[in-house]
Amino acid sequence: MMAISVRLDDLLHDNRMTLTELSERVGITLANLSVLKTGKARAIRFSTLEAICRELNCQPGDLLVFNADGEVA
Repeated sequence: MMAISVRLDDLLHDNRMTLTELSERVGITLANLSVLKTGKARAIRFSTLEAICRELNCQPGDLLVFNADGEVA
């Protein structure tokens, strides 16, 4: 189990935005965002992180959460 969890679903909900809409706004394929959303991504580019944070008006720490015990937040 990864110690980093992705809170993309929560941020999308808070911003009343769909994954498809975010995909169009940031220029990332829906498939790649889906991999990130489900926590299956092994890496994220800073440019991608920046684009997501810009569109969701959040900080990287709002999107990515570290859990020392490895449990999903």
